[in-house]
Amino acid sequence: MALLHRATLRPTKLDLLKAWLPDRQWFAGPAGVEVVSRCAYRFDDPAGEVGIETMLVAAADGPVHQVPLTYRAAPLDGAEQWLVGTTEHSALGRRWVYDGCADPVYAAALAHAILTGGGQAEQYFEVDGRREVYEPTMTIVASETGGDILPPVGALRGVVDGDSTLISTDTVELVVVRRPGAAATGATGATLSGSWDGQPTSVPLAYARVR
Repeated sequence: MALLHRATLRPTKLDLLKAWLPDRQWFAGPAGVEVVSRCAYRFDDPAGEVGIETMLVAAADGPVHQVPLTYRAAPLDGAEQWLVGTTEHSALGRRWVYDGCADPVYAAALAHAILTGGGQAEQYFEVDGRREVYEPTMTIVASETGGDILPPVGALRGVVDGDSTLISTDTVELVVVRRPGAAATGATGATLSGSWDGQPTSVPLAYARVR
């Protein structure tokens, strides 16, 4: 489960993405335009240390882009080139925001979701000691329901950006579709698919293949 905070962020996540997205080779949109969030889903970090959120955003009437983000309380060693930016969280303090594709915690969570059918984390707020569930803004489903047997993902061995992003780890190869529904990726393997308001039919979001 993912605990959400009723908090403010300065700068906001969308402010960070407005500055960061135009330099990505997979981004189909002009620089300097506002981006809006279409929907999002989250995974759990079993250690409870790293926030893992995947946002689907768009600029004006352009295509939807999938942007996995991780939120950390301290910098991630060796990941400077993947830093989206820093933000001040009114409840948690400074947070370092990374492209999740280069974060081993995200890779492990994505592999688990795809290969075991783990799905997205249930999100909730704490209200006067009670849990108030936050309804998801999209639906995701995995093609595999193989139980909990999954080899440890291990260290990241490489991250290659293109129209999709390839993540290589010790035991699993992952492909993150950057513009879901826009074009076929040619990727194969177990699939994570999703649908949302404006995209009623499910489209591939990511793939996983055990090495």
